This record gives sequence, C-alpha cells and structure tokens, in this order.
Amino acid sequence: MTEQPTQDSDFTGLRKGLLEYALLRVISSKPVYAADILERLNGTLFATSEGTLYPLLSRLKREGTLAYDWAESETGPPRKYYRLTGSGEKRLNGLQEYWQQLETTLDSLGATQ
Repeated sequence: MTEQPTQDSDFTGLRKGLLEYALLRVISSKPVYAADILERLNGTLFATSEGTLYPLLSRLKREGTLAYDWAESETGPPRKYYRLTGSGEKRLNGLQEYWQQLETTLDSLGATQ
C-alpha cells in the first residue's frame, strides 16, 4: 500500500518552497485581497497563516513582483488588492517553465529503459 503525501512535517520544506509559486498563481487570476488569498489556499496543501502570508507579500512587493491598489470596502476600511506586475508575470512564467522541467526530469528518472 502506497502512502499519500499529507501535511505533515515530512513535506514542510517542499510546501514552503512552492508557496511563492502558489501565491503568484492565485494572484494571476485577478487582483485579490489578502484574506481572499488565505481563503483560496485554505483546504489545500498550501494553507498558511497571516504570519507567513504578509511577509511574503511584502517581500514580493519590495522586489517589484507585486503591486497593490487600494479599494474602498463596504464592510470596513479600504483594502489592498494585490496584482502581478510585468516583472511578476515574468516570474510566474519562469516558475511555470521550471516546474514543467522538474516534472519532466523526475518522470524521466523513474522511467525504465
């Protein structure tokens, strides 16, 4: 019987390394509020907390990968809606290409000759 990967400590490093990619994928669909990002990630292998998300958003903003716009909210103060910049789109495309290369390489390593 093959065990399926779970959200245990065996895979923490791998998930952490892929969180930026997952985050950029979420933001690429449309400008999104931080709480919406957390909601999209919740229930997935990339579920995270505000304490992890906000520093990552700040770093990506400083690097020029993300930008944000303020929008009024009907239920409280204005909200920051994050979006990819041109640099962010390039970063996401690069990550997608790299992921495909990794997948191809891993598939070929398991292939019988």
